[in-house]
Amino acid sequence: MRAAALLTGGAILLSACGKKTPKAAAVPAGATVLALGDSLTQGVGANADASYPSLLAERTGWKVVNAGVSGENSKQIADRLPGLLDEHGPSLAILCAGGNDWLQRKSEQVVQSEITRMLQLCKARATPVLLVAVPELSLSAALTGRMKDHAIYQTLAKDNRVALLADAWSEVLGNSALRADQVHANAAGYARFTELLVAQARASGFLA
Repeated sequence: MRAAALLTGGAILLSACGKKTPKAAAVPAGATVLALGDSLTQGVGANADASYPSLLAERTGWKVVNAGVSGENSKQIADRLPGLLDEHGPSLAILCAGGNDWLQRKSEQVVQSEITRMLQLCKARATPVLLVAVPELSLSAALTGRMKDHAIYQTLAKDNRVALLADAWSEVLGNSALRADQVHANAAGYARFTELLVAQARASGFLA
C-alpha cells in the first residue's frame, strides 16, 4: 500500500510539473483585440496599413486596436495598459515589449518585472494574453543579423501559463530583405510576422 501510494503521489507530481498552457477559447470575428507594444507594433518602417495590427485585422476580422508607441520601454508600456484595458475591454491582448529596454541596456530583471506586471494586469481583468518574444537587440546583433529571442519570454510564458509567439521577430529582423533598418521591419517583414502570429493564434486556440 505504501509503495502504491508513493507511486500515485509521484504520478500526480509529474502530471502537475508537466502542465501546459491550456488551450484558449476562440476569439470571434468582430471582437476587440489589443495590440500593445512599441515601434514594432506601431508599424515604424512601413505605411500604417502595413502594420501588423492592420494586417491582423484583415486576416481575422478582429477589431485590432494598435496601441504601439515608438520608443517606449517596458515600464512605459505597462503604465499605459490599465487605461487601455478599461477603455477597450479586449477579448485578447497581444503584448510585445522589451526591444527598447535592450537597446537602452536595461537589466533583465527590470524587463521581466514590467512584463510580469502586464500579465498580472490582464489576469486581474480575465483578459487572455498572447505574449510576443523579442530578440535581445544590441549593436552587434543588428550589424550581424544574428537575432535570437531573449530567454525571459519562454520563462514568463511558462510561469504565467500564457501563449507565446517565439522566434517571429528574430526571423524577421535577422533577414535584411524583411527590414527597413536594423531594428524595424519593412512591409514584407510585417506581413511575414503577421503570418507567424496568425499561425500561433490558431495553434493556441484564439483562432478557430
